[in-house]
Amino acid sequence: MALHVRGVVLPEGEMRDLWLVGDRVTYEPVAGAETVASAGWILPGLVDAHCHLGIARGPRAITGLDEARQLAYLDRDAGVLALRDAGSPYPYPELDDEPDIPRLARAGKHVAAPKRYLRDIGVEVAADGVAQAVAEQAKAGTGWVKIVGDWLDRAAGDLAPSWDEATMAVAVEAAHANGARAAVHTFSEEGVAMMVRAGVDSVEHGTGISLDLVDEMARRGTALVPTMINILTFGDIAEQARAKFGGYADHMLALRDRFPAVVGAAYEAGVPIYVGTDAGGGIDHGLAADEMLLLRRAGMSVDDVLAAASWGAREWLGFPGLVEGGLADLVVYPSDPREDLRVVKTPSRIVLRGNVIK
Repeated sequence: MALHVRGVVLPEGEMRDLWLVGDRVTYEPVAGAETVASAGWILPGLVDAHCHLGIARGPRAITGLDEARQLAYLDRDAGVLALRDAGSPYPYPELDDEPDIPRLARAGKHVAAPKRYLRDIGVEVAADGVAQAVAEQAKAGTGWVKIVGDWLDRAAGDLAPSWDEATMAVAVEAAHANGARAAVHTFSEEGVAMMVRAGVDSVEHGTGISLDLVDEMARRGTALVPTMINILTFGDIAEQARAKFGGYADHMLALRDRFPAVVGAAYEAGVPIYVGTDAGGGIDHGLAADEMLLLRRAGMSVDDVLAAASWGAREWLGFPGLVEGGLADLVVYPSDPREDLRVVKTPSRIVLRGNVIK
């Protein structure tokens, strides 16, 4: 059964009729199509470009496919119809084409230095094993590899890069040689600079980005997924660490406090920015709308926030939007999100893969 939707289609902002035939969009009328929305503002399905369906509260690896499904449903029911899983200790390729699961772009397991990441979550390797580990995880994912660029160094008592700069470059080269893009987890100033110079495709979090580095990222086209919701938790991290690592605690608070200005500077420099929540572990799924509001508060225009969460992010991940022959994923809102962005928290209609979800 074909579906018919009418409303103001963004980003063009024109009143249009869309027909959804199976999993594809057409602007050509289809006789007998069922009208499922006759008014409202229509966006291509939202995206969470940094989440973890394979990590549950704890953090711990999920126990099975059904747990991953339940997490994905939380995102879907909030209008998030495409996800980039930025590292999973539990493989779940069986969900790639499930019709009621958001579209997936997956990394394999995180690649981290020994004892320099969350226990039992990533693959931990010394410098001489990085290239092989990255190649293996590129094959385990669907186009992405996740590299842990820095973490708490207990000996130093503060954040420090996971490996030396030459090894960072090897990691990125191995990802590209195996057909994957490289995403890097990084909080520290030194770690993010090393990874941008190494040619990483996206910086995740990026609290240590300097004003000079935003220009370099813009020149290279290096994307930033700020996960501002996650950065707000740095106060709790600092409190838990202060007794043993006071310098690290102070550093984390300073990074948190300067971060909105960092995101604003990256935006002004022209760095591509996409919405990601870091859902999984300590952050709940279904919060992409909250991340959008934080990006707006950091200085992004409403139109650019919408692009970062919808058509722009979908294009970046390879999921076509509401163009002729595009994918039949859309969200309808009862009022114009360009006038009041808060409406993205309350979609009135959700269609995934040509099927009505809400």
